[in-house]
Amino acid sequence: MNRRTFMQTLPVGVAVVGGALSKGHSVANQEVAAKPPVGGGSGFRHSVCQWCYSSMDLADLTKQAKGMGIESIELLGEEQWKIVQANGLTCAVANGPTTISSGFNRIENHDAIVKRAEELLPKIKAAGIPNMIVFSGNRAGLSDADGLKNCAIGLKRITPLAESLGVTIIMELLNSKIDHKDYQCDHTAWGAELVKRTQSDRFRLLYDIYHMQVQEGDVIHTISDNQWAIAHYHTGGVPGRAEIDQSQELQYPAICRALKEMGYRGYLAQEFIPQRDPMKSLAEAVRICTV
Repeated sequence: MNRRTFMQTLPVGVAVVGGALSKGHSVANQEVAAKPPVGGGSGFRHSVCQWCYSSMDLADLTKQAKGMGIESIELLGEEQWKIVQANGLTCAVANGPTTISSGFNRIENHDAIVKRAEELLPKIKAAGIPNMIVFSGNRAGLSDADGLKNCAIGLKRITPLAESLGVTIIMELLNSKIDHKDYQCDHTAWGAELVKRTQSDRFRLLYDIYHMQVQEGDVIHTISDNQWAIAHYHTGGVPGRAEIDQSQELQYPAICRALKEMGYRGYLAQEFIPQRDPMKSLAEAVRICTV
């Protein structure tokens, strides 16, 4: 199962599935910085995306992940949060009120999105979850300029509530070359401009390393230039989104060292599709990213 297929199995309106803009990190990152670092001193914290292991019992995944030093299972619906928390882990990112293809870039979507966000955000806060994921939606003929304007209008309707609750809304950067044709938030510069226009400490980007390597490359440089706009990271091997080992082109130890040197203290989530033993591959990925 790929991510697109998994997302299409969810109910409509549920995604499958955080200072000043000149500052280096979001409020969400500053909050976790006060907690003891894990991962052998990497500073950032380990997480994993549940959808990559959707055939596995969530409670079992949680127990095995905990043994690897993983602190979070993410991209979960509200009925799943308690399962993870009962086994001693958290959920770093809750599913939000949009889907990849239908999101904030259409004004006609805003009322329904805002209504659902207003229902979700207090629950996310009560569950102790730091982030809620959202998506731009597909272009479908809409210009990037208009999509940017529309997303900012919609986000400004929910960021005041997010600010009052201390929950960060994160929009994911996805590639439109291979996996998500026509998706609008497909370049870091576009997403960073949206962060500026939204003007909220509680809106940031989810930088998916796999997707952005496919779309634009130059990962470490891009992250360095835009770290002020990023609150969360996902992994994945390129090409093919398989394991993040030496079989692919990205050097994750170097990327993770760069994140550490930049002072990143949020979550790094594994989001690759295992081609071998899933738990062995996951444990190996955690080791690779512990620098």
